[in-house]
Amino acid sequence: MKKIIFIAIAAMISSAAFAQKFAHINSQEVFQLMPEMDAVRTQMDAVVKENQDVIKSMYEEYQTKVQEYQNKANSWTPAVKESKEKELAEMENRIQETQQNIQSEMQGIQNNLTAPVMKKCQEKIAEVAKAGGYIYVFDVNSALYVDPAQSVDLTAEVRKALGIPEGRTLEDLQKELAAKQQAAQ
Repeated sequence: MKKIIFIAIAAMISSAAFAQKFAHINSQEVFQLMPEMDAVRTQMDAVVKENQDVIKSMYEEYQTKVQEYQNKANSWTPAVKESKEKELAEMENRIQETQQNIQSEMQGIQNNLTAPVMKKCQEKIAEVAKAGGYIYVFDVNSALYVDPAQSVDLTAEVRKALGIPEGRTLEDLQKELAAKQQAAQ
């Protein structure tokens, strides 16, 4: 009888302890709101502006050549006209290639800038989870289903550990970014 009671108590304790070992987090929220991401966005804005200026100057040069072609095409010989058309086509191709190269480079720059921030975020999540004794932490953005009644939400605790202001939300961030973009235009 003592063995049955002991097994029943052990099962209850282990199931209660097991149920408390699951947690979940909104890692995208935490990641996007990290102060380091504000610096990344500032750096990316500078890179975007610089690249936009390059494309803009290339396009302005192209537009000047198109205008020249339209104004003088009737007075040119067929050979000159063909040469100018070829030049315009090459300029158009260069602009497109440059845009594609810039987009690819920008993705690489963004990945390089965000990688250490993501690593810090993941390490802090692991640190908080380990300190809380959790065996699994599910990300609400990638889990098919998370029952908040059966799992502890670590988002607020990790936000605090990363120094994210308590009242700052993704909606606030989106409003900040939209206002910043409007001001730039």
